[in-house]
Amino acid sequence: MGKIGGFLEIERKNEGAKTVQERINNYEEFTIALHEKELQEQGSRCMDCGIPFCHSGCPLGNLIPDFNDMVYRGEWKKASALLHATNNFPEFTGRLCPAPCEKACVLGLVDNPVSIENIEKNIVEKAFSNGWIVPEPPKKRTGKTVAIIGSGPAGLAAAQQLNRAGHNVTVFEREDEVGGLLRYGIPNFKLEKQIIDRRVSILEKEGIIFKTNVNVGVNYDVKNLDYFDAIVLCGGATKKRSLPVKGIDANGVHQAMDFLTQQTKQIFNKPINGAIISATNKNVIVIGGGDTGSDCVGTSNRQGAKSVTNFEIMPKPPIGRSEKAPCHIGQSS
Repeated sequence: MGKIGGFLEIERKNEGAKTVQERINNYEEFTIALHEKELQEQGSRCMDCGIPFCHSGCPLGNLIPDFNDMVYRGEWKKASALLHATNNFPEFTGRLCPAPCEKACVLGLVDNPVSIENIEKNIVEKAFSNGWIVPEPPKKRTGKTVAIIGSGPAGLAAAQQLNRAGHNVTVFEREDEVGGLLRYGIPNFKLEKQIIDRRVSILEKEGIIFKTNVNVGVNYDVKNLDYFDAIVLCGGATKKRSLPVKGIDANGVHQAMDFLTQQTKQIFNKPINGAIISATNKNVIVIGGGDTGSDCVGTSNRQGAKSVTNFEIMPKPPIGRSEKAPCHIGQSS
């Protein structure tokens, strides 16, 4: 499998990025894809391990060495089939996943790990551009009905799997658009929303029904769910967590999800509830240095903040890879 000794010849190469000055002037994705030949070379770095720990590192159990090999050989359509065998939406994970597979990559013990996540994203993008991803409605219907509450990635994946099993699936979403946190929680510069729309269109053609602006138990009577044979709860994680400190309710202190959701809605001229939260010409402090904190930093910079300071409880991560943590440090916002 793969190119024997490819990892000895080829160095890891990450996708490029637009300059900071370019990307802070808009809310578009800022990565620059590698050329196809470069991606094939990156696939050749896969070592054909006796025990591919990337399988267990990946929560989905993706067939990583197999699709890496197909990319190396230029068999992109086969790579797409292998990828979709375990992953409903690689266009999402290929952009947003923290890539535990790369942290489990055996090559990472002695060198930079295989660029699995970037290869994954490029497989699915090539599949979409070539028309290989098409609706797959079930050949027969079971007559059973399923209600799915929430249209985030879990809700969408459950809907696709249950629909393909032949059940009649209806997805309820409290927001005005499908996608959950993908839609309004993840900034556009990490995930442009047409990526969601493209996949939802496929799901609709497969027969899944989506109902938006439906908040079950609030503006939709739960008794209406009696119609369904089964209910799947995929409510997501939008519940805010505050800090038990004095002044947390002071003016100018805002929750990340309120800030990020507002910004995405403004991009698409959606109505905003409450006062506008803006970082323009302000000195901003972001508390928390994880993905959400990074999203707030990137959004504040794009809004034209005077300064942005990030507070993080953990020590500063190393610039390079350490022997104890042989993992790739990804790009920031």
